[in-house]
Amino acid sequence: MKMATSTRCIAALVISSMLLVSASAATAGLSADFHAASCPQLESIVRAAVQSARAANVQVTAGLLRIFFHDCLPEGCDASILLEPELSTGPNQSLQKNAVDLIESIRAKVHAACGPTVSCADIIALSTRDAVSLSGGPTIAMPLGRTDSLEGADDVSMLPGPGSSVDALLTLFNTRALSDPADLVALSGGHTVGKASCDFIRNNDDFTRSLTRQCNASPSKKTSLDTITPDVFDNKYFVALKARHGVFVSDQGLADHPRTSGLVTTFAANQTAFFAQFAKSFVKMGSIPGPKGEIRRNCFRPNSRLEMDAGSFGAVADE
Repeated sequence: MKMATSTRCIAALVISSMLLVSASAATAGLSADFHAASCPQLESIVRAAVQSARAANVQVTAGLLRIFFHDCLPEGCDASILLEPELSTGPNQSLQKNAVDLIESIRAKVHAACGPTVSCADIIALSTRDAVSLSGGPTIAMPLGRTDSLEGADDVSMLPGPGSSVDALLTLFNTRALSDPADLVALSGGHTVGKASCDFIRNNDDFTRSLTRQCNASPSKKTSLDTITPDVFDNKYFVALKARHGVFVSDQGLADHPRTSGLVTTFAANQTAFFAQFAKSFVKMGSIPGPKGEIRRNCFRPNSRLEMDAGSFGAVADE
């Protein structure tokens, strides 16, 4: 009887969370069926492309997650991350190139099928969502209808680093309408499929000093952020944090901070709870509005630049 009651409570919590997220997305002008009439093939095109990319390189999931986070945090989810100079600024210089190129490849396929009706920002959101589910993670109903920025973000200095304190992360997330500590903890769970360079290992106890030695001896000079099941999207990242096997200072700090430690314990013990919160927080982050923009015809250039380039080519051809 207690188990049945508990199950009903969890189900009610998940439904309540999804209703709140749906209301938030609607406020941002987004909806799950935004492209249903204009591009009914959209989701099947995106999923097939992501599935093919993962077959070639399973790490594309981590690459897409990082692009999604780095795009949404500075000025909203508007694909500004794909424009220069933002793409080559600060931590964005190390974004996974094959994941960046995948976005434009999918855009070309979608626009070939439907015309220029779907933004690069929506393609980032959908491809990341599909990469998560194809890696074993939750199925997420992602609202759509974003537009693409006309220029890159002016400032990406707020993007958190591996040495960030939990207090700093909570403050940052609060400024982005992600004020529930569960948003920070659940979204940090995306590190379950991540890797990092050896220099970013916290290296302040026996476990991480040993990890640093192993990492430096490896050909890739990288280490998995989930030391248990590195290629599967699951809750083992939190199990590792409970064992004090977090790789980043910012990761392990979640298990120690009074506002986040209880959530780490809950997610380590209950993958269903983690998946429900991750889905909710993922949609919340994906609903951070960017400035009103356009539907880019090339994810790496605003349309005005494409028109300028076309005009220059025409002028040369006429000579």
